[in-house]
Amino acid sequence: MVTAPFRVLLAGRIPREGLPVITVMVVDEEVFFRLGLCQVLSQRTDFKVVDCDPTQQQLLEAIEASSPDVVILGSNLQTRSGLSLARDVARCYPHVRVVLMSSDPNDEVLFETIKTAAAACLSKSVRAEVLIETIRRTCRGEYPINESLEARPMVARRVLEQFQELSSLGRPLQEVIAPLTLRETQILNCIAEGNTNKEIANKLEISEQTVKSHVSAILRKLNANDRAHAVALVMRQG
Repeated sequence: MVTAPFRVLLAGRIPREGLPVITVMVVDEEVFFRLGLCQVLSQRTDFKVVDCDPTQQQLLEAIEASSPDVVILGSNLQTRSGLSLARDVARCYPHVRVVLMSSDPNDEVLFETIKTAAAACLSKSVRAEVLIETIRRTCRGEYPINESLEARPMVARRVLEQFQELSSLGRPLQEVIAPLTLRETQILNCIAEGNTNKEIANKLEISEQTVKSHVSAILRKLNANDRAHAVALVMRQG
């Protein structure tokens, strides 16, 4: 029996040399759907799958602990809307790609999903091959959700109208610095002290790759050019 709020399922075969491993977190209250999806994804040699039960674990805490590349998120969670969770992930962990899955991905769901900055919106009945390819594409920096607009002209029109409404305000949108997580704050403090990624990893007892991922997230959140720029920005913000 699994007692932990989330568990990691490793692929049964060793990935081919040079093939990057993608950490995928599956979050859904529908137990059979979630476990079935974990089982399918864990068969891929380039996937490391994290099974997360949202009724037992706060999603952001689970992301902090496992550092996934992609989060597969059910949209009809009972305890809290998947759309709301997707917005929180995009704001706090901009380096994490979100793929929202819905039982009924209608126009309204697609429109709201676009506003969360999720990378893709899929039906829960989608073929496994489509989901797997979508996960890989999002990790390459693509946004498959944009292609959904081609078949949904009404949704595309609503998105355009909203952008036009923002533009008509007649003033530039101010830059918003997303809040740093506790771990990112720790890492930024270590950077300010002059530590290298390797030294930070040793100090915080995490992998160097995890440090690199957090540094990338820090730079994106602060809209900083490099590590020194990030420290300077935060110092100016107090």
